Order: sequence, then structure tokens, then C-alpha cells
Amino acid sequence: MKIDISASCRIGCVRNNNEDMVLVDLWCTRNGQVQTETNTDDVDRYLIAVADGMGGHNCGEVASSDVLHNLQFFFSDIPVGLDASSFNEAIYEWLSSINHTFVSKGAYDERYSKMGTTLVAWAYYGHQFYWMNCGDSRIYHYHANTLTQLSTDHSLSTLVGDTQHSNIITNCIGGGCKNSFIDIVCCTDEVMPGDSFLLCSDGLTDMLSDSRIAELLAAGKNADELCQEAEKAGGFDNVSAIIATVKSY
Repeated sequence: MKIDISASCRIGCVRNNNEDMVLVDLWCTRNGQVQTETNTDDVDRYLIAVADGMGGHNCGEVASSDVLHNLQFFFSDIPVGLDASSFNEAIYEWLSSINHTFVSKGAYDERYSKMGTTLVAWAYYGHQFYWMNCGDSRIYHYHANTLTQLSTDHSLSTLVGDTQHSNIITNCIGGGCKNSFIDIVCCTDEVMPGDSFLLCSDGLTDMLSDSRIAELLAAGKNADELCQEAEKAGGFDNVSAIIATVKSY
């Protein structure tokens, strides 16, 4: 199938630096945008992801960059032929490894001792599609004019049952989180022509309601246009989005 992809990462209207970062296959950046496409007949794997860093003193920038570049390398090196269970095990091995890397980096340089990041990703591997989430960045499925959040926010608001989003997260990569976990779900059956998958940081969803995002997707807006709308609504945080739209089988 052909998949059209747009991605954008913007600083927003308030922050002085951008701790978000986006990954589209071999392209990894902040403060930029990209429009591309891929065909599953031409590749055996493909990865898109958003990371929202935290930690102060530019450590959030380091955390999001380290995670995405490390995941990019790891994902490209996964052996072919793994089933879903083995793929999950491989991702959890990576999660343990990157957490140990963060701990070691913090021990070597105190500036990095509490740096951390969220991660949300959508991956094609072994003729299957998977989504992954650690933190409160989100992945949505847009199908038949309906927007559905697939991921669960690992945040205080979710823990206490509050519908108002809390910036206090309960799970992340690094950040002093000693028991990080990552949700991994095979979503191949949900990948249908005309559907879109939206990955984004909370800089988008804190500014735009799900209904507003659905309106923008229905109007054919790309990722950068969604981010611009978040900035028009206040842009209180860095804002990142990736839209993957399935065009045909």
C-alpha cells in the first residue's frame, strides 16, 4: 500500500527552545517539516515517531534526540522474520537499554541526571503495523470521519480519572522513572485505505480539541497546518505532529 506522510515540529509561541523532535524513516529533526511517501512493496520496515523531551537546561532536547536517533538505529538493525511476540521483546530490550544509557549519561554529567522524554511511534515491520507509546504524547486513528485516540496517556490525570490533561506524567523514558514501560499494539487490521494515523505531542492536543483536530483532518490539512492551528490557539508549548494517510492497497 502507498502511505502519504507529513510531519512538522515547531517551537510554538511561548517557549525559547524546542524540546520536541520528530522522526520519519531516515529524517529526524526539530524546527522543520517534511512531506513524503512510502510504499510497503518497496520496504521491509518503516518508522515514524514523536518525542517530547523534558529536564530543563536543554536536557529535554538531548533526551528527545538521543531516543529518536537510538531507536532509528535499533529499528533498522532488527533481524527480519520476527513474529509479533519477538518484536515486542525486541522493543522492550531496546527500552531497557536506552534507560540504562540515560542513567549512565546522568552519572557522567549531572546536567543530564533527570532528563527524560515521551515517545509515540508507528512502525511497519514484517508485513505488520504496530503503534507504541511511552508517556503522554498520543497516537490517533482517523477513520470514517471519526477520530479515536489509540494510546492511553501515562499521566496523573489518567491515573485519577480526570478528563483535564495533566502535564505530570507517570511514565517516560529516563526522567528518573525506574520502571518505564511501553505500550505496543499490533494494529494491522485497522490500517485501511482512506484512514490516517496522527502522532503528536501534547503541545497539539492541549491547544486543539479532538473535534477540532478531526475537522482539520476532514479538510485535508497536513501536519504543519495542524501545528500552525495550535500556535494560533496560543502555542503554549512546543508542538509536533505526523500524519500518515493510507492511500491504496
